[in-house]
Amino acid sequence: MSSAKPLMIQGTASHVGKSVLVSALCRILRQDGHRVAPFKAQNMALNSFVTSEGGEIGRAQAVQAEAAGLEPSVLMNPILIKPTRDTEAQVIVNGKVFRNMGAFEYHTYKRRLEKEVLAAYRRLARQFEIIVIEGAGSPAEINLRRHDIVNMRMAELAQAPVIITGDIDKGGVFASLVGTLELLTPSERKRVKALHINKFRGDLNILQPALDFLRQRCRKPLLGVTPYIRDIGIQEEDSLPRERPAPRPRRPGLLRVQIPVPPHISNFTDFDPLRAEQGIQLNYLRPGEKFADPDLIILPGSKNTIEDLRYLQDSGCGGQIKAQAQKGVFILGICGGYQMLGREILDPWQTESATGRIEGLGLLQIVTRLEAAKITAQVRAEALELPFYQGTINAYEIHMGRSKALGGIRPLFSVQRNGKRHPDGAAAKDFKVMGTYLHGIFDNDDFRRAYLNFVRRGRGLSQQQSQSGSVLEQRQAAYDRLAQTVRASIDMQLLYDIIRGKI
Repeated sequence: MSSAKPLMIQGTASHVGKSVLVSALCRILRQDGHRVAPFKAQNMALNSFVTSEGGEIGRAQAVQAEAAGLEPSVLMNPILIKPTRDTEAQVIVNGKVFRNMGAFEYHTYKRRLEKEVLAAYRRLARQFEIIVIEGAGSPAEINLRRHDIVNMRMAELAQAPVIITGDIDKGGVFASLVGTLELLTPSERKRVKALHINKFRGDLNILQPALDFLRQRCRKPLLGVTPYIRDIGIQEEDSLPRERPAPRPRRPGLLRVQIPVPPHISNFTDFDPLRAEQGIQLNYLRPGEKFADPDLIILPGSKNTIEDLRYLQDSGCGGQIKAQAQKGVFILGICGGYQMLGREILDPWQTESATGRIEGLGLLQIVTRLEAAKITAQVRAEALELPFYQGTINAYEIHMGRSKALGGIRPLFSVQRNGKRHPDGAAAKDFKVMGTYLHGIFDNDDFRRAYLNFVRRGRGLSQQQSQSGSVLEQRQAAYDRLAQTVRASIDMQLLYDIIRGKI
């Protein structure tokens, strides 16, 4: 198909660490001097990224590209599925919205998208020496095999050798690996060149008899056993970190930031820089949890703003947010969270919900209308008379909504998008309640620190000079730590033999 040598990572299930392992391999191969790029034919994720071309891809492929030292491209993830309801999703093809589809409709339609997947892969493979391909879920899903475009069918199209990884931390990894191989066809089993065990905690000497059994039973070599890496420091693909402490009693001097988690939360990686910032006590609120003496509440983005707003209202969280605002707590809404802070949201096209209108929290004088066309762009935004920051920031936009400020409310930013200037955001008079469409604002180190100190001053806390490095420096260091851990845990000679077709 091309000069690029492919390598595919598949898993025994979802959330076994495929995305992280691909990121590690991209970093390792780059460190070894190879031109390497990631690829995933089809990704299902609410946490997405906008490329410089203005296309939308899964966050995991953006992370993998960064680990490989590349600018993310729509070629790396030609099909992205963003669930909007339990049985419906927005289908994005080559970075742009194709249309909303029900689960069965997409299941029967997706093989028609194979030509788009193949074209993207071929273009990418012409540019690089090695392509590390990620599968999705498990290749042994019998009901999905006929219409598969992301697992063994993709391996066949790319003529890629496959490594299957399993998560030992959940238990049952040996049954999962053996069972996955048993459910593959003979030709698919032949394509599997090695097995891998991920997220191990314990003594390898105790595990050794089971590893010997696995080799004998499956007649496949073991690439390695990679240890469990706590707080890995790279962005998650599609779920919040599982180890999320509940709000604890206030620690003196710390700024308490609390984020409610609605069912359709998206782009929660906006807040990763806050997790790494010193002097912050950051908590995500699970369903039923109440705010605990916060200084700052952040409403995150959402793929179904109307349903998530209804969830906040029905659960009582919306009322709590308004009560906290009356007490002087700072409130920040990003994208869908910004829309929720307004007076109302209109959805005449039923873009996200069958509900045509819903009343907002009423903390910002804006009205939002959801449109049929989505805005996706990387932007540069200039701050407009913010009391805590003057300058520009880099960010990105992903939204169907258009928000109109009422009553002479001034925007927060002037956004440069597609060669034109557009207003963005709104604030209450004292700037304690603010909202913006801009994702990634906290990646801007100067802006993040200025805003946090603005909140500290307003809450009677001492300002702080951050001792942490830049967000980009932290992420690059995390990729290096990840690569070091994985490199030490796998058989590198076996890995290169598989890539070079010697096995």
